[in-house]
Amino acid sequence: MVVKTLDQAQQQLAEFRPSKKWYRRWARRSAVAVILRQENHGLEALMIKRADRKGDPWSGHMAFPGGRADATDDNNLYTARRETWEEIGLDTHVHTACIGRLSDRETHALRGAYSMVVTPYIFTIDEVPDLNPNYEVAEVVWVPLGFLADRDNRQTMKWQKQNIDVDMPCYFFEDRRIWGLSLGMLDELVDIVRRKDS
Repeated sequence: MVVKTLDQAQQQLAEFRPSKKWYRRWARRSAVAVILRQENHGLEALMIKRADRKGDPWSGHMAFPGGRADATDDNNLYTARRETWEEIGLDTHVHTACIGRLSDRETHALRGAYSMVVTPYIFTIDEVPDLNPNYEVAEVVWVPLGFLADRDNRQTMKWQKQNIDVDMPCYFFEDRRIWGLSLGMLDELVDIVRRKDS
């Protein structure tokens, strides 16, 4: 059973020790914001569906607000906050509280052969203001953690890597497919915020 309140989630995250890539200081960096709100049925996570754009390898994918670090960013948390403002018009300094982070994830940078380290930060929000998605975002979607915790909702998909079909886990939430890097983050989050007595 997944916890149903933001206070419970904060307690669970306070005890969590995320893993960090040892080479993160030398890698290209990116950060995302995983924003949680409390509804009657439990917690929900804010996700975005990326706009369909030619040449964008993540075109149309479900993801979290976020992106690559700029040289002028103070740190990775700043990157997550800045990108969230740019992509959906949410000022996390005003409307949210950061309650922790998840483990670093590795992915490939869009340009070049170098890996990129992605750090997810967890935020809570009580009241959601009007959002203003930019051209990169097709829509904002709230996904119940309870839906993701129910493994009967889990499916598989074929993903082609170097001309080899690979079975990958995924969820279809209201015809939107959640998979890959974002699903890995959500899996970790769901594991953390389960009740200890479940």
